[in-house]
Amino acid sequence: MNTDFSARLVRWQKQHGRHGLPWQVREPYAVWLSEIMLQQTQVATVLEYYPRFLAAFPNVAALAKADQDEVLALWAGLGYYSRARNLHAAAKQVMRDFGGRFPDTRQDLETLKGVGRSTAAAIAAFAFGRREAILDGNVKRVLCRVFAQDGAIGDKKFETALWDLAESLLPATEEMTPYTQGLMDLGALVCKRSKPHCDACPMAEICLAKQQGRIAELPRKKTAVAVKELALYWLVLRDKQGRVLLEKRPAGGIWGGLYCVPCFERLDDLYERAAAFGVASEDLAEGDLVSHRLTHRLLQITPLQANGVAAATAHGSLWANAAEYGLPKPLAKYLRRG
Repeated sequence: MNTDFSARLVRWQKQHGRHGLPWQVREPYAVWLSEIMLQQTQVATVLEYYPRFLAAFPNVAALAKADQDEVLALWAGLGYYSRARNLHAAAKQVMRDFGGRFPDTRQDLETLKGVGRSTAAAIAAFAFGRREAILDGNVKRVLCRVFAQDGAIGDKKFETALWDLAESLLPATEEMTPYTQGLMDLGALVCKRSKPHCDACPMAEICLAKQQGRIAELPRKKTAVAVKELALYWLVLRDKQGRVLLEKRPAGGIWGGLYCVPCFERLDDLYERAAAFGVASEDLAEGDLVSHRLTHRLLQITPLQANGVAAATAHGSLWANAAEYGLPKPLAKYLRRG
């Protein structure tokens, strides 16, 4: 059944899979960039960001030389900003540790910042034709259903069993590109989490979950993590020229490394910062509440604003045209509304 699986998948991908995506090339830098962008992000969204990023940083040397603020500005809106910081750090690693040439084995690729086993395997397969297994969320779902693998996703022993299965399914080296792309395509387009298109699936005849009536049951759902609500306050100050007061967020935490208006968890801290710019609490107008959902947190943000403020500066802050900086998505949207 294992050879049947890979043969079916390769045939299906060549006929029905995704083709013509801009990163479907053999150039390691382009492949690596796309794999990092596609982590936890839809293809449609990446198609918007990828060309702009590649135009600004056409190769790994250009990215390594760039200022981190430039990198984060082009990443703004893609979310999971640690990916952008890791991308920048990894580009420097390639220049420093590998003489500017991308490593061509999965093991060496795994040494790059932000590159895990599955991502390294995908880069190795696509860019270098290496016979390496991938195992992202979509692939786990496909394997759990086709082979009726029943276990808790995230359980170490079960994860090891899935890796062993994934490696046992690998085709001959010359088919690695359509096979690896096929796994991604099958999970994204056909074997979806809910409402899978079993009638269009190349594995319909051999899928054990289908035969056993367990498609909805497999893979076992992770225990839902409770979403915590977090109240935040934005200090939105504009000077007489309409420029906004911005400061750089700490590298760790929400919107790490991006420019943002001063952001606080305590209202008293916001009032204290406003006073440093000569703005009394009673002169601040409350804007519409901004709700923004992160993976495990719901941010409830209250903007407090004042216009025509004297453009004094404080350590770590600057007055700027917000459109020139990469800002957190909810802030950019709020400022556009005026």
